[in-house]
Amino acid sequence: MTTEGHICFAISNIILIKKIKLIHDIASGDWWHVILGSLITCLLPDIDHPKSFIGKRFKWLSVPIYKLFGHRGFTHSLLLIVMIIIYINVRKVSIPIDVVYAMIIGYISHIIADVLTPAGIPLFWPYNKKFSIPIIKKSNIRLERLISIIIIICAIQY
Repeated sequence: MTTEGHICFAISNIILIKKIKLIHDIASGDWWHVILGSLITCLLPDIDHPKSFIGKRFKWLSVPIYKLFGHRGFTHSLLLIVMIIIYINVRKVSIPIDVVYAMIIGYISHIIADVLTPAGIPLFWPYNKKFSIPIIKKSNIRLERLISIIIIICAIQY
């Protein structure tokens, strides 16, 4: 999925979650907090690829992760999400709770979006079986853009 697709998917997810009041702290949270929180992390899993939008900006981190684990390895797994949640709870990070939840949603939206591609992801890394529901083909950026826009419009209209 492209950078644009991940951003649109994250924004639509956070809007929908806030509007349907799925998570109380997001529903009662500030719009700026939840949108920015999800945007901060929606591209983060691709830190494992030096040619990605975020990988190009953090090559010093991206290159070693890519060489050790490859693309769509541990940064695209539930294990890392669980570790992040535990870290936040143990350290009692002083970030507003709506931002924390939005950051988690942004990260998870990236994982879900990559599941929708033919390449899939190793959801339970280090178990390497890839999970995929190939709706969005890599070569069809127009379809990805259309799906992303439809999802945002539906989330806003809900």
